[in-house]
Amino acid sequence: MKIIDVVTSQGRTGFFFDDQKAIKQGAKSEGSFYVGDPLTPGFTRIRQAGESLTIMLVLEDGQVAFGDCCAVQYSGCGGRDPLFLAQEFELIIHQELKPLLMGRELDSFKTLAHEFDNFHHEGKRIHTALRYGITQALLDGVAKAHHTQMANIVALEYGTQVSDQLIPIFSQSGDNRYDNVDKMIIKGSPVMPHALINNVAAKLGYQGEKLLEYVKWLRQRVDTFKSNDDYMPVFHIDVYGTFGIIFKTDYEAMADYMKSLREASGPYHLRIEGPVDFDDRELTMLGLKAITEVLDRRHIDVEIVADEWCNTLEDIIYFADNKAGHMVQIKTPDLGGIQNTIEAVLYCNKKGIGAYQGGTCNETDISAKTCVHVAMATHPVQILAKPGMGVDEGYMIVYNEMQRIIALNKAMKGRTNHEMR
Repeated sequence: MKIIDVVTSQGRTGFFFDDQKAIKQGAKSEGSFYVGDPLTPGFTRIRQAGESLTIMLVLEDGQVAFGDCCAVQYSGCGGRDPLFLAQEFELIIHQELKPLLMGRELDSFKTLAHEFDNFHHEGKRIHTALRYGITQALLDGVAKAHHTQMANIVALEYGTQVSDQLIPIFSQSGDNRYDNVDKMIIKGSPVMPHALINNVAAKLGYQGEKLLEYVKWLRQRVDTFKSNDDYMPVFHIDVYGTFGIIFKTDYEAMADYMKSLREASGPYHLRIEGPVDFDDRELTMLGLKAITEVLDRRHIDVEIVADEWCNTLEDIIYFADNKAGHMVQIKTPDLGGIQNTIEAVLYCNKKGIGAYQGGTCNETDISAKTCVHVAMATHPVQILAKPGMGVDEGYMIVYNEMQRIIALNKAMKGRTNHEMR
């Protein structure tokens, strides 16, 4: 099956681009806006609309394969590529990539993904968002060419089995960390609430008192309103390096504080994402490694999740090899080609490091669904509900796509068994 045309369309994402540097340095929120001047190159405001770019591959039998180019909420920081502006990068697709795609045979996802993920323009690899979108479209195209689901192509080419069970879904609250928790409890979200603890004064407290009170409230809220005693969500809280601001490198004191958080969470397991961020890959890795060692030595039942500065497949291998955290977030747009997410999850599984197939609220329905197929074929510990920060929409997209994959594969297997008889 060949590609006969390449079409693009500019779009919106499920959230915003936010200038993390400006926010960390105290930018004040005003409703949905942030007041002040941006600090990260490329931003014209601290918060601006997220942009996406859809790549559509028209196949010779009339089918169309889709992939969405998009980038994380906090673009341009933590070693990531700069802000992704659709109009600017659309030209590269039509001038550079389209001529290479026209007439190509959709026979092997692995081969095609490797080629386009390593494509260079003006002496350097193209933006991670472009690599992310084109490889999604290629995976969808190969699946359509073989009249099967994307998850089945991943399983076939990487030697895995598609899960017949749901992958635990992690819901994120955004700044609405109270009302959105209620939605998570109602839906029975297995992992929650993210909480967006990205400011010491407003959300953590200079002695950590504000987050401690929040965890106590979180436990009480789940205890009060959960529909049955079997519902035991994991509390996963992203603190954006703010523990490093109040504790510096006193990891024993940091461990004492996390022990108090764990006691406050009661029967619910606790994960802390990004306790430190030293604006450098090596220093951040060493900090996470040290914190993980202290918690393990003291048998404190808290899992550390690596995020910032762990952006590429190579970064994830590096952090996993050094045990810089109990779990690594595989932030799918940051890895570029979707095959890198596949390989990252499989590597973490092999090393015994928790694989959190994440991403960003700033993605789209298309990229989220593609990620579900990858997760069902690679078996991470959890998958992010995305896009958006409203809980309902992202959870629906991810949950429903998993259910479709399971139902269709079960039906196809049953039909094959029936035909064999």
